[in-house]
Amino acid sequence: MPSDLATTLLYRKALGCLLGGLIGDAMGTPTEGKDYREIEAQLGWVDDFATDGTDDTVMKNLLAEALVRTGGHATLDDWAQVWLDRWDAIFGPKQAKFFISVLHTAHKLKRYCIPRMAAMGNMPSSSSAMCISPVGIVNAANPRAAALQAYNLAALIHTHDVAFCQDGAACMAAAVAAAFTPEATVNTVLDAATRYIEPQSGREMLDAIADVMALAHAAGDYVAFRAQLYENAERFFYPLICDSRETIPLTLAIVMLAEGDAQRSITYGANLGRDADTIASMAGAIAGALQGIQGIPAEWVEKARQLASEDQEQLALDLARAAIARQLDQYAAAQRLEMLYKAT
Repeated sequence: MPSDLATTLLYRKALGCLLGGLIGDAMGTPTEGKDYREIEAQLGWVDDFATDGTDDTVMKNLLAEALVRTGGHATLDDWAQVWLDRWDAIFGPKQAKFFISVLHTAHKLKRYCIPRMAAMGNMPSSSSAMCISPVGIVNAANPRAAALQAYNLAALIHTHDVAFCQDGAACMAAAVAAAFTPEATVNTVLDAATRYIEPQSGREMLDAIADVMALAHAAGDYVAFRAQLYENAERFFYPLICDSRETIPLTLAIVMLAEGDAQRSITYGANLGRDADTIASMAGAIAGALQGIQGIPAEWVEKARQLASEDQEQLALDLARAAIARQLDQYAAAQRLEMLYKAT
């Protein structure tokens, strides 16, 4: 392990992912739930922020804690325990920002339900996908493993008839993990985002992504894409703006239209409207991992450092260590397999 982990590309990408997500969450907060024309009339072009985000960032911090505690191997049981241990993080000053399904799940965990049953009956949302990026960090450069772990963790909030939300979480985790590959490009990241979604069970999510991406490619630029998206609202929007069948495809389209640029990805998401904080947060996490912390404007980084309720630099270091620990465990398993293969 490097003596100074903070000098590594792994750390710079981890910090870019975390801060890109936090800043996107914060910047999209005042535009959440609005039509983009309403945003333009009331706020102009949004490119600044004044908070440390919403439930998206709180949930991400809780998931990161579970991953750090377990050396990167967290399951839904481990994440559930962090919910209970950090109860005040959910039922605190930002409680009103949490989707009702998350609040219900927390109460079920505390009062009578084992973790793998707590998601039963929940509505569709982006509550698992919006915070899953730390899974991509601890599975850096291994999108398949990231997707598999995300499927398990997302089951704490989404299962059964809303399991397409697990597909959304797997998509996000795989995209972030792929962004850690040193030679990663926007195209390789977007390819990884859909490659590990279950091809039959995840068909609904795959079709939704393909539909939105086709519109984005045809539109060619963000302004045209946004206008055409709203013109075809019945085709691309869902009754719940936080439905991951809406937010995940829009996130990937924005990263593509922004050419993987973190600053543009975040502002595009914030100015899109609908579930703007979640879309900007997820787009910022992917692009932040792709470009690293150097891709985020220095003034944004400094403001986020001052506003953040939890030290994102320390969290990036802890997740980078967890990534190394997880990879070393896998390497040790591979060595044992080699010994079995060579034994006579």
